Amino acid sequence: MPEARYFSVATDGRVTCALCPHRCRPADGAYGLCGVRRNRGGRLELPYYGSVSALATDPIEKKPLYHFHPGAQILSVGFLGCSLRCPYCQNYRISHGTTAQTRYLGPHALVDAARSSNSFAIAYTYNEPTIHFEYVLEAAEAAHAAGIKNVLVTAGNLNDEPARELLGVMDAVNIDLKSLDPEYYRRTLRADLDAVLNCIRIAAGLTHLEVTTLLVPDVLSPDEQVDEVDRMAAFLAELSPSIPYHLSAYHPTPSYRAAPTSAAQVHRCAEVALARLNYVYTGNLGEDSRTLCPDCGTVWVERRMPEVTIGSVTPERRCSGCGRPVDLVPAG
Repeated sequence: MPEARYFSVATDGRVTCALCPHRCRPADGAYGLCGVRRNRGGRLELPYYGSVSALATDPIEKKPLYHFHPGAQILSVGFLGCSLRCPYCQNYRISHGTTAQTRYLGPHALVDAARSSNSFAIAYTYNEPTIHFEYVLEAAEAAHAAGIKNVLVTAGNLNDEPARELLGVMDAVNIDLKSLDPEYYRRTLRADLDAVLNCIRIAAGLTHLEVTTLLVPDVLSPDEQVDEVDRMAAFLAELSPSIPYHLSAYHPTPSYRAAPTSAAQVHRCAEVALARLNYVYTGNLGEDSRTLCPDCGTVWVERRMPEVTIGSVTPERRCSGCGRPVDLVPAG
């Protein structure tokens, strides 16, 4: 049975997981909150190592990543479990439990699958992939050895050291920023806001970063939500005003039946964020999207899903309208 990387054993034999801020101390035979890391005789083992719940090739824009290889298809892999308990989870079946059907796929077999599907990269996504830290790390290193890139879609609820190690082997990452209220993170989501903000800071310095916020309508009033989005945008702008920011509309799930977010509210929040950031996108509304040059408004990318067209970008990766270097990886 594979063994976890980040844990310690106390003199009384109790195991403490050090992967995420929960620092779970499961009894012998028990699992941590994530449901996939188990204490067995004073060692933290990984019974679900390589247990894949979903494997599909889809547009990279669905991650969402709009500035990393726009228009490309990417092999996406999901697992089981999560270190959060978001009541409105879109992938509740595989995230809030470990009973969903899986099949074993080793890290090198995953890389072979990416090669067979002609995918330029692997996206670790669908559930919370960081709780499968050891598998993702091994697969990412094998992917790089094969000339394949790595993408992480995560809620960012990681401790500092594992976050730096994992993000260091990623070519791009999308991190969910769900709120700026630490109490909401702690009580409702069962996560740690400071850890998430730290993860975003680390990612901004190590890899291509995009950030997503799901606008859930009954958490805050419309005006409070706009104010919070403004503060989130300010936080991102301090790191870089060119971080792409995705604002997604909530839709009801089997476990959370609030009314869907209105398109008007999503656009209102986007307008506020655009006052601070160069690139803000609205999602889950079924709308077309464009990436525009912040300086002259030239269209760099046109998205009429599933069609994605690269616009006025020179071979030297500059805007054809004003010469500004384009914030796309790669451009053209």
